[in-house]
Amino acid sequence: METYKKEFIEFMVDCGVLKFGDFVTKSGRKTPFFVNTGFYRTGAQLRRLGQYYARAIQEKFGVDFDVLFGPAYKGIPLTVAATMAISEMYGADIRYCSNRKEVKDHGDKGILLGSPIQDGDRIVIIEDVTTAGTSIQETLPVLKAQGDVKPLGLCVSVDRMERGQGTKSALQEIKENYGLETTAIVTMAEVVEHLYNREYKGKIVIDDTLKKAIDAYYAQYGAEDGR
Repeated sequence: METYKKEFIEFMVDCGVLKFGDFVTKSGRKTPFFVNTGFYRTGAQLRRLGQYYARAIQEKFGVDFDVLFGPAYKGIPLTVAATMAISEMYGADIRYCSNRKEVKDHGDKGILLGSPIQDGDRIVIIEDVTTAGTSIQETLPVLKAQGDVKPLGLCVSVDRMERGQGTKSALQEIKENYGLETTAIVTMAEVVEHLYNREYKGKIVIDDTLKKAIDAYYAQYGAEDGR
């Protein structure tokens, strides 16, 4: 595993973004782990987060595209942080864009924040996580309504490696259903590999009991394609 992936896993733990316990996902699944990017709360944290996203995006898509789109609301700071990092790290001036939940009818009117989207724009979408792939169903119509655009792919922070609507992973379903390439900074398999029975800052984050709960979760919801 690359060093930056290990650093990112520890960064999530430090920020309280990666949590273990009893949670329910947006899709209604009871899960022993949860990723909430809303817990990145300082400028320094967002700067580092943007750098991790920038590296994952560059490795998968390069930086020869036009717009980085972050769906409201959590995608708004993600797209700002990542475009700034892409500029600093790779010298590419990518435009950022997000959507509003409601259309604004005064001042800066419309559904979009940041850069307008134009015909011919090549767009990469950035999100925190995707569990069942439902959010992309809401995002693509927003993009397609702006003109003749080309969505290239999706980058998330953590690939939860579980089934989407069928038996394959949500990210694999997105690729097959929408023709979008997908990538993640890390996968849950990498998270478990790095933290299981390993002491970090004086404690074992994933002990045997938690590992059994994670294994049971994947026995029920794990994707057949192993992602």
